[in-house]
Amino acid sequence: MFTTKLGSQTVPKIGSGIINNTLRSSIARPPKCPLSSRYQLQYRLLPNPTTPRRSFSTSQRRAKYDEPKQPGDSSNFTSILDNPPELVRTGRKHGPGLIILAIIPVTAFFLGCWQVQRLKWKTDLIAKCEDRIVREPLPLPPRVDPDAIADFDYRRVTVVGRYRHDKEMLIGPRMREGEQGYMVVTPLEREGDAGATVLVNRGWISKKLADQASRPDSLVKGEVKVEGMLRQPWTKNMFTPENRPDKGEFYFPDVHQMAQLTGSQPVWIEQTMEPDILTIYDYEAKGIPLGRPASVNLRNNHAQYIFTWYGLSLATSIMFWILVRKPPADVARRVRMNKSW
Repeated sequence: MFTTKLGSQTVPKIGSGIINNTLRSSIARPPKCPLSSRYQLQYRLLPNPTTPRRSFSTSQRRAKYDEPKQPGDSSNFTSILDNPPELVRTGRKHGPGLIILAIIPVTAFFLGCWQVQRLKWKTDLIAKCEDRIVREPLPLPPRVDPDAIADFDYRRVTVVGRYRHDKEMLIGPRMREGEQGYMVVTPLEREGDAGATVLVNRGWISKKLADQASRPDSLVKGEVKVEGMLRQPWTKNMFTPENRPDKGEFYFPDVHQMAQLTGSQPVWIEQTMEPDILTIYDYEAKGIPLGRPASVNLRNNHAQYIFTWYGLSLATSIMFWILVRKPPADVARRVRMNKSW
């Protein structure tokens, strides 16, 4: 033991056993006041003689942060390459929109087939009417059965009689080359039988010459021979107003109504003519009715309807196929075949 004399006291020398044990015990003793984090770490790293030493290891701490284990660490893990996902539809498979979309192509297809039949019917009808037009005109019988006129539609006839201008009727307004006018309908009274009077559609006149006093050249007197066609006149549509005979306003040809007003047969004859350009201008200026040419003017748009309905059927069929084959993203989800990861 080494000592040093300091004044009247004897102090052990540093390096001796007493001073070493004293320093070790003071260092290992916990401090009475709180230390900073830096000094706490240094204090914990010092060996404690009162507790057994343990080896420093981070394996337990690492294991704590490694949990939970990854799916690949399990022996039952199946790769997505070995078991690919599939798309399945959730919710209702057949909503109202899809059902309607399935009905549209079927309905359009049947409408297209119906228009094919209508096209054949209209083509045959036009051929019959054209065959009647090319034939020589026949004298109109004294009595005509109104129910048989449909079988003689567009048949050219001749009729002789006198115009009853006092019972003239104007149907309109009717447009011709951008100008408003009227169709002049005058009863033609045949000799020998007062009941054989027929209605003759003489043709078109300008609206400004509607008054008979402004067109004296159109008021033919005496016996005349009229060449025309037996016709079934056009009918009113949903936008055509009703006739008002009490005011002399006619918007469409109601043959039975006009025949009753004039005491005529319900027979409608359209006067035909094919004047040259100079004659047309002369007639328009004088207010003489312009008759129509002898031609078939039946509309035949069934070919366009066929294309429209079949095209709609094809387009909606493709749309339906796309929707069925590829469901939208908001009604599809990814699932696995084994229903588990």
